[in-house]
Amino acid sequence: MASLAGVSHQTVSRVLNNHPSVRQLTRARVLAAIDQLGYRPNTAARALASGRSKTLGVVALDTTLYGPASTLNSIQQAAQHEGYFVSVMAVHSLDRPSVGEAVRRLTSQAVEGLAVIAPFTSAHDALAYLPTGTPVVAVEGDPEGNVAVVTVDQAAGARLATQHLLAAGYETVFHVAGPVEWLEARGRTAGWRATLEEAGADVTPPLYGDWSARSGYNAGQVLAQIPDARAIFVANDHMALGVLRALNERGRRVPEDVSVVGFDDTPESAYFIPPLTTVRQDFQGVGRAAVRLLVDQLTTGTPRRDRVLIDPELVCRKSSLKPAPAG
Repeated sequence: MASLAGVSHQTVSRVLNNHPSVRQLTRARVLAAIDQLGYRPNTAARALASGRSKTLGVVALDTTLYGPASTLNSIQQAAQHEGYFVSVMAVHSLDRPSVGEAVRRLTSQAVEGLAVIAPFTSAHDALAYLPTGTPVVAVEGDPEGNVAVVTVDQAAGARLATQHLLAAGYETVFHVAGPVEWLEARGRTAGWRATLEEAGADVTPPLYGDWSARSGYNAGQVLAQIPDARAIFVANDHMALGVLRALNERGRRVPEDVSVVGFDDTPESAYFIPPLTTVRQDFQGVGRAAVRLLVDQLTTGTPRRDRVLIDPELVCRKSSLKPAPAG
């Protein structure tokens, strides 16, 4: 390869390791030779030679739910951009034994850092017993933990949704909440409640679902029978879909009779009937921030305890009335 590119073996090594001192023309010649020869780097041999695996480990909940799946995908993309491979261990529970076993397996693969997607309250205890010496970031984790945390500001997202509905002229906002063991659900409920209290509006007891459209449908059947339930903030888009179905069956038009706002901005939400107003989470921003924190710890050798909040965004569509004109 070196002779084909007309460079030294050391230069080829620098190109393969993305060394900044290589001139662009030289880099292009080496990359062309790599492509012509069909060369694929032997990552195991490189790890033995350098003492680095260039691999990050991710502990993730074994679920197809949109939020956790999107978070995992964003971490994988961000790691690839930074030149790292990703090894994923899926667990059925985020308790201490499950997380501990997943981390043990990942560290046996010589991962350089760990990202734990930890949206459950039970993960707080598990994260307290992770091995020292390996950089760790808790993604969607508990800010009260002892490791670095990157999370979407769930309370801020709920505030955006609730303020939007209050600004449309509704006296209060009803809430279909997610499971209480999820930190994200707790944050969204807290943001909704605080916004109503600050506005002097009544705070009605939330109805609870399990993130599924079926549970949203069940909650919607209850809300459809409450005349005062004219503005509803639902903790995720799948439950909002169920709420819309239940309202439709009861003859309550959206948004003419009831305004509905969801959370997540799933790809399907723009195609609901009517298209759903929702809160968009910046999963890509979460992935970039998490990987950046890991890489920084690897570079400096200094543990971090950052608390990084990623701002969400309200996406207005036809399921909610527009805010009333000022004045």
